[in-house]
Amino acid sequence: MTDDEIERLATGFCAFTLPKAEWTHGAHFATALWLILKRPDITPERDMPAMIRGYNESVGGVNSDTGGYHETITQASLHMTRALLAGLPQDVTPATALAALMASPLGDKDWLFTYWSRDTLMSVAARRNWVAPDLQSLPA
Repeated sequence: MTDDEIERLATGFCAFTLPKAEWTHGAHFATALWLILKRPDITPERDMPAMIRGYNESVGGVNSDTGGYHETITQASLHMTRALLAGLPQDVTPATALAALMASPLGDKDWLFTYWSRDTLMSVAARRNWVAPDLQSLPA
């Protein structure tokens, strides 16, 4: 993805106008990177829960105990995004950062199961609140 494509995705997400079909694994990370790198007025760890819930509802989704917003996945993804960014140059572009992220284990949509068992991660508790990994700790 180019910087312009990432900005289009992220601004569409923020405006609740991004088509649901475009809200992919890569788009989640592209948006997180763009918010961290380009929107200092937004604190993703604090603000993304409401943004994701609102986006989900705008495309006809429901935020419930079985679908929609997932707190543990969101916070873990943001943690890992920041960890990846810490290893890149300060002036990294969103496109360069996304390419590095997608080339890493995070590019696999099942990366979370390195840290959480499926039962723990898919639990109602993990969807509603942060639940620490039960297989191994996230990298610092």
